[in-house]
Amino acid sequence: MNRALVVMIIGIATCSAGAEDPHDQSLTVPRIECVVLSDRQPHENDAAVIWYDDFDDDEAQMAYPEKSGKTTDRNQFGDSGKSLEMLYAKGTRGTGGRKIFFGDSPAYPAHVLRGDEVFDDVYWRIYVKHPLDWRGGGPAKLSRATSLVPPGWRQAMIAHVWSSGEALTLDPATGVRGNEVVTTRYNDFAHLKWLGNRPASQFKLHGADGEGWWVCVEARAKLNTPGKQDGINQLWIDGRLEAERTGLDWRGGFTGRGINAVFLEAYWNEGSPVDQSRWIDNFIVSTEPIGPVACPQNPVLIKTAFRGQGSQPSWQAEIAAEPDTRDIVWQSGTLTTPQRATVDNRNGKFVGSLAGQSSLRSAATYCSRVRQRSSNGQWSAWSPWHQRFRTTSSSAE
Repeated sequence: MNRALVVMIIGIATCSAGAEDPHDQSLTVPRIECVVLSDRQPHENDAAVIWYDDFDDDEAQMAYPEKSGKTTDRNQFGDSGKSLEMLYAKGTRGTGGRKIFFGDSPAYPAHVLRGDEVFDDVYWRIYVKHPLDWRGGGPAKLSRATSLVPPGWRQAMIAHVWSSGEALTLDPATGVRGNEVVTTRYNDFAHLKWLGNRPASQFKLHGADGEGWWVCVEARAKLNTPGKQDGINQLWIDGRLEAERTGLDWRGGFTGRGINAVFLEAYWNEGSPVDQSRWIDNFIVSTEPIGPVACPQNPVLIKTAFRGQGSQPSWQAEIAAEPDTRDIVWQSGTLTTPQRATVDNRNGKFVGSLAGQSSLRSAATYCSRVRQRSSNGQWSAWSPWHQRFRTTSSSAE
């Protein structure tokens, strides 16, 4: 073969390979930090919801008979309001917890919610944000649902949502043998039976996957039918099922109490390696699946701050319909606003199944992705599809 032709073929192949991955690998990939919520969330009037707290109302914090830490307006989901700060001074185990009691809870009768009911199947959801410079992996504790049994705070079962390195894991436990509760106090580890905590989530909430943006974390605990091993424990992160335990024997044949408390916890067994905080927002306990926050049909996207050399002159975002993210329904133009953009025809165009439309469909679930360009003209890679949200109907906005 002619040497010049060989050189030309190699050159074409090299250019083609480069064209497949034109972005700057050294440029930090951004995220959609959050979206701006609809004024009214459907959970506020949902009969399935046992508890809802966006941490904006200071008086609502009085409903928690046990709590630590403060709410803050320095970090919140959306563009206003407050969140719960979990504060970690270097070497400490953290402050910033909340405990809610409901159903047949024997604890704090004056604070018990829906005290005339018994709950065998409970979902709870929070949004969690870590700073971009978070260090040390995961604090051991994040949340738990439990069944408290008198006298005292004996526990028939516990559905732990705990850290596993940078990931999350479910660590279900039972305090029942046969038909009897054998625990004698709260966290009676000597009498608890652990039901298995593997595998952990693929999503690294306390690592690069969760840095700098509000991540939806939802868990479920369904008690077994008395005498059967059909209990369920599940964990979703950003709308994806990340961990699941089935065939659980939570309570044997014991029927004296249902699930009656959910706790949010800051506790870090080894203590934080540096001074830092993480934040919690939009806390819900429900008898039905909860899912993500609700937004207008023309939602506002809020991007994470630029990180990298130089500055960010522009960025782009896309919206896809769930569950099939191949249906991209909106593409922005090249955006020059620092971190915010409305999903509309002014900032981009509706494409795919929404070609020619002026808004997203109502009561539908979507996800987003984003990339940014630095001042040297290089684009980052696209982020993974993330920050799922559900649109409300026009009449609900």
